[in-house]
Amino acid sequence: MSGLRYVYAVCRPFGTPLSAQLTGVAGVPPKQLTHHGLVAVVGHVPEEDFAERPLRAHLEDLEWLGATARAHQNVIDALTVVTSPLPLRLATVFLDDSGVRTMMEQREDAFLRTLDRLDGRVEWGVKVYAESPESPESSANTASAAGTESSENSDSRPAPSPVKPVSGRDYLRQRRGQHRAHEEKWERAEEFSRRLHETLSGYAEETRIHAPQNAALSHAPGRNVLNAAYLVPRSESEAFVELVDRTKDDSPGLRVELTGPWAAYSFSGEDS
Repeated sequence: MSGLRYVYAVCRPFGTPLSAQLTGVAGVPPKQLTHHGLVAVVGHVPEEDFAERPLRAHLEDLEWLGATARAHQNVIDALTVVTSPLPLRLATVFLDDSGVRTMMEQREDAFLRTLDRLDGRVEWGVKVYAESPESPESSANTASAAGTESSENSDSRPAPSPVKPVSGRDYLRQRRGQHRAHEEKWERAEEFSRRLHETLSGYAEETRIHAPQNAALSHAPGRNVLNAAYLVPRSESEAFVELVDRTKDDSPGLRVELTGPWAAYSFSGEDS
């Protein structure tokens, strides 16, 4: 079959076959390419989309990129059910099978070391979000809007009672109190996250703390306080999940999210 070779992952040989209905990038079922005790899971992709120049253009197309990433992840997820794959970077492409085998031979020792470390393990992700408290400015704006609404409907409603003006000193005192309350809320969230991370680390062989997610990109409500990954033996995964579930209601105003099990992206040490 003609076309370029798209490489999803490298792993050790596995006996359980992948689903016959599984398709990957470009709608093509993945196949196994064996070399020196390693298996590269590959698919054939068209040159008009994955040669260097068109691929560079496609990577600027968010719709194309999203569809390709989902197809890539479908194959990785299927592999994670039957083995512990070492996933490669999205859109890792070679000219032919020979190019894939050359890559495997050049990096054989590193691949074997990493696969030994990941064997029988999966990645779990845990995020903690703190609900954003209402800001003093938004409270003031709400009060201002309420006052405007009252004045606009003065013909049909009784006039509101006069509100005693707030002195500058009282206003500053209120602002300081609100600021302290906000700071105390974040401190409680950070302390909860620190204790949760320490507890979960007891079930994990390795951990990674990632930068907090950007709310504008993730669209997740609240402030991301903890964004962590845990490399957990499959045999300990059930206990790990139960432990996370038990913590979800421990602290009002905080939300704990668990994702996985994933291939060990955060622990592979492979980005290409």
